Amino acid sequence: MSIELIIILMFVALLIGIGIGLPVASVLLGIALIFGWSLLGERTFFIISSTIFGTMRNEVLIALPLFIFMGSMLQVSGIADRLFAELRVILGPIRGGVGVVTILLAILLAATTGIIGASIVIMGVLALPSMLKIGYNKPLATGIICVGGSLGIIIPPSIMLILYGMLAGVSIVRLFVAALIPGLLMGAIYIAYIGIRCFFQPHLGPPLPKEERPKMSLQNLSGLLLSLLPPLFLILAVLGTIFFGIATPTEAAAGGALGSMIVSLRKLNWKVLKEAAYQTIEASGTILWLVVGAMAFSAVFMAIGGRGVVAEIVLGLGGSPAAILAMLMLILFILGKLICWVGILLIMVPIMTPLVIELGFDPIWFAVLVCVNLNISMETPPYAYSIFYLKQVAPPEVTLIDIYRGVVPFIILQIIALLLIIFFPQIALWLPNLIL
Repeated sequence: MSIELIIILMFVALLIGIGIGLPVASVLLGIALIFGWSLLGERTFFIISSTIFGTMRNEVLIALPLFIFMGSMLQVSGIADRLFAELRVILGPIRGGVGVVTILLAILLAATTGIIGASIVIMGVLALPSMLKIGYNKPLATGIICVGGSLGIIIPPSIMLILYGMLAGVSIVRLFVAALIPGLLMGAIYIAYIGIRCFFQPHLGPPLPKEERPKMSLQNLSGLLLSLLPPLFLILAVLGTIFFGIATPTEAAAGGALGSMIVSLRKLNWKVLKEAAYQTIEASGTILWLVVGAMAFSAVFMAIGGRGVVAEIVLGLGGSPAAILAMLMLILFILGKLICWVGILLIMVPIMTPLVIELGFDPIWFAVLVCVNLNISMETPPYAYSIFYLKQVAPPEVTLIDIYRGVVPFIILQIIALLLIIFFPQIALWLPNLIL
């Protein structure tokens, strides 16, 4: 049996296992053991175990639970609730104002935690009932929350960027800096769309009713500033120390975890700490088990010569580098509808990175493209993780059809953002080239 046919069978088995509802990590590990034992014999166990232990010894992985804990502390301590309430008072009186507030808060949450599920759940609980109460169009409201919450993929400290840097062997600091402007660009595009659409169609995003608009005063502004202090402190403590070379990402994550406890002191008690710890353990365990399964799959795939075969196939197509880039983007987009992003990175990054370098693309720029691409795929029906995160906490009157309809305009905006970064690479490369 040829290597090409074996590789096809591995991916077919992967799609079948996921399609029938088996856990992705277990499917990856099972395929690795079955194909590895059949082709490599007892060497399989040494290859898989050495790869997994080698990955687990990487200190970058320590940053994952620390960043997750930081975001969990913000969630359970009520800091996000207070900030939303203050922003709502100031921007709520304009058309689409609460939607704009939702995106602004999502940007701040993205900069303090790299877990999109947490951001979407927080925004779904805080912002969605508020928007529906004042008469927002349900598709627009749900679309805002899905795309706002998923900004955590792009804006550092993104867990996706940490894993990508570890797998591709590129600087995580450069990835963080490179992704900052693209992430803020996407947020700005969303805000512009909400503002323009609600200006011309005010029934889609009406302003706060007059009876809910308190008179603006210095007290409102001081309340907003006080609410902004905790997240801004964490952003400075984490991103500031990373960008200016004061701390490594892992050290900054530890500082951020400690900082999240400090800013939550007013509500910090055993119950809050325990809830944040449970959320951290659950999310970290899920991600790390996926790491184990995907690393086992990748180890066997590489051991049987899979990377060379894929490189030969892709480069042998004879297309231009631009055509190959388009093909890679399409493959990632399709995979994003079938497998969670952790599995995609762990499987595809070791395969794609040598190809990208051989084609002459900047690996940092390509990494940003991959993350934006996976962001789009996570919003795209029918298998869109962000949609199902939101549906879990949405009121009963909000249906899946409402959410599906709501994300469509934003998917178009995300594609526009991806194309802008492709045609204007300096969007991603200007800042890291300037300060690093």
